[in-house]
Amino acid sequence: MSAARPDVVAFDVNETLLDLAPVRAALVELGQPADLLPAVFARTLLTGFATATAGTWCRFRDAFDAALAQASPLPAADRSRVADAFLELVPHADVEPALRRLAEAGVRVVTLTHGSPGVAEAGLERGGVQALVERSLSSEVIRTWKPARSVYLWAAGVCDVAPERMALVAAHAWDVHGALQAGLTGAWFPRAERVYPQVYDPAAIVAGDLAGAVDALLALPPR
Repeated sequence: MSAARPDVVAFDVNETLLDLAPVRAALVELGQPADLLPAVFARTLLTGFATATAGTWCRFRDAFDAALAQASPLPAADRSRVADAFLELVPHADVEPALRRLAEAGVRVVTLTHGSPGVAEAGLERGGVQALVERSLSSEVIRTWKPARSVYLWAAGVCDVAPERMALVAAHAWDVHGALQAGLTGAWFPRAERVYPQVYDPAAIVAGDLAGAVDALLALPPR
């Protein structure tokens, strides 16, 4: 089935919408190298994916703490300070116009994360765009991690739409790949990643930036 214009667009949160710069700054303030964050963030995802694949579960914050403990000599109290910086995130500069474009087109917008509840809401509020988002969903509610198929099906159910009427926009190709397995329309654009890997199922939309991803979704034919 070819992709059609979605009724609901779900956005990934960390990196896709919210800039992780405050977390990087917290690490630097504690004497850690500025380039440590990408490795810690990647190991956080690895930790969460591993627990989910093995049939267990852990919170994002606990996975982040474990990843940071493996990558740095920081004591527990300092690691907690760094984790707290996730509540200081702000949206990237291109987020507000993208969300507003969808709102003006009558498309519902939600966020979908496996991150800690409250992070998305705090960042959107700080950026003045909370009113453009219908609701923020964290898969901690169902104790699993994206890209498990169940997360996207759960999100579609919460939003009361069929999966094929929901799209996921993410700067992480693995997230888009997971959404595709659940029947969502997947849209990818780059931030930290350079290309959409060919080992994943093809995304309906591969755009050069967030604005391009949103424009392409709105240009899809109606169902």
